[in-house]
Amino acid sequence: MNKKDIPSWILSLDSEDLEFIRKFILNSGSLKDLAKAYEVSYPTVRLRLNRLIQKIELVEDSESEQLVGFIKKLAIEERITLEDARQIIEKYNNEKEGI
Repeated sequence: MNKKDIPSWILSLDSEDLEFIRKFILNSGSLKDLAKAYEVSYPTVRLRLNRLIQKIELVEDSESEQLVGFIKKLAIEERITLEDARQIIEKYNNEKEGI
């Protein structure tokens, strides 16, 4: 696996975030066990997880906006039709939302 195969959201995380994810997995996703491993309270671990989720969402939102912007640019330049652009963006948004 080379660097281009690694999702950008993983590459955007710092080493502490990656270690948190590793410990989260090793603790079978149990925030209670993770709190014990870090010797902090459950709310502290929950807050850390929420912040990590927000970081990942920001990267993914940024990427999706770039894609939508690119599709709109293609339509403006008449390289694809407006209807095609609308359908592609709609399908992308539906997949992103899990519809």
